[in-house]
Order: sequence, then structure tokens, then C-alpha cells
Amino acid sequence: MHWLWCMCPNLSGSDKGERMKEFNVVIAGIGGQGSITLAYVLAQAAFLKGYDVKTSELHGLAQRYGSVPCHVRFGEKIYSSVIMEGEANLIIGLEPLEAVRACYYGSKENGTIFVIDTKRIFPLSVQVCKEPYPSLKRIQKMLRAFGEKVFAVNASEAVKKLTGSFVASNIYLLGFCSAKKLIPIEKEFILEGMRKVLPEKLFDLNKKVFEEGEKEGLYGKG
Repeated sequence: MHWLWCMCPNLSGSDKGERMKEFNVVIAGIGGQGSITLAYVLAQAAFLKGYDVKTSELHGLAQRYGSVPCHVRFGEKIYSSVIMEGEANLIIGLEPLEAVRACYYGSKENGTIFVIDTKRIFPLSVQVCKEPYPSLKRIQKMLRAFGEKVFAVNASEAVKKLTGSFVASNIYLLGFCSAKKLIPIEKEFILEGMRKVLPEKLFDLNKKVFEEGEKEGLYGKG
């Protein structure tokens, strides 16, 4: 099932001189990884900066560990919630193979950047049909054909060490993207977007995870 979320901007709190025409983000993951949560955080952050925002997500299979692709579009005026083939500026893969499934949204012409979590979650085709899961090296090679650069981030393992769970790896990748300046939204708006979307009791922990992701973006390899 497709869902659409539209947010109209309040320009009073933004600097119109820094506004861009549009920016397109695809988030590719499976049910339970927080694809939709990450999409909502980004949408809220963009709205707080004063952008027109539209999102769409397909999550009918979310509870069955199915693919959950989400689109977030923001800019001066956004008319469609769906990102067309080759038009993504940034593709965040919460699982490597899911990033491959979404690769056609990227293009070298558009300078698409891929940021992927290196932790693999085997789909049914691998578990049941015994199909081979591509190596990370092969996945990165495939993605490079559709973009300018690929960042492979060991987000899940870093978050597991920090919190005891993989759950907040989406926020870790968000921190990484923020530090690398891959998203044209300042940290203050992203944190406020997190505060509005996440349960209050989880904000401090997720803020810590976000900041660890920033450190990886600033000082890690790549």
C-alpha cells in the first residue's frame, strides 16, 4: 500500500537565500529497520527548514520483512511525492541488497550518492531457494554504475556496541550523512525533526547514536 504525506512550508523560519529547487532521497530497507521512521524524520527536518515536502512509502510487506522503499522530496515547490528513475540525489540503503533494488533511482548524470549499512539480512530467495547473496564488494561495484560515490558504513555493528541493539542504525546513517554534508539540512533541524517524530523517552539515546554516526562521517574511513 502506498502512503503519501505532504507538508506545506512555513517560510518565516528559513533563509530564502539558501533554498534549492528540489532534493530527492530514497530510503531502501526491509520491515523493522526503521525506513519509514527515517523518512518522517527527514521530512520533518526539511519542513522545519521551510521547504515544501512530500513523502511516499510502500509498506504493505513491512511486517513480513518485505522491502520498504520510501521517497522523501523537498525543495521550493514539490508537485509529486514519487522520485523518478535516475533522479535521486541520495540513496540510503539500510540493507545492502535493498540498496541494489533501489539503484535505478540513481544516476551518474545526477551525481547520486549511495550510503549503505554493511550488515546483510538474507531474503527468502537466499534462505529458501539457496540463491547466492552478492559480496559487499560486488554490491558496491553494481551501485557505482548508478552513482557518483558509494559509502559503506558498518552502522548496525556500531549501534549494537553502543546500545545493545541494531534498531537505531537508521539514525546512525542519518548522522553520517549529516556530517558528510550529503543532506542540505542543518543539524539543528534534523535533531528537532527527531524530537518530533521519535518517542520522547528514546530521543536522548537516538541523539547519542546520531552523534556517533557524525563522528564516523567526520573521522572514519571513506
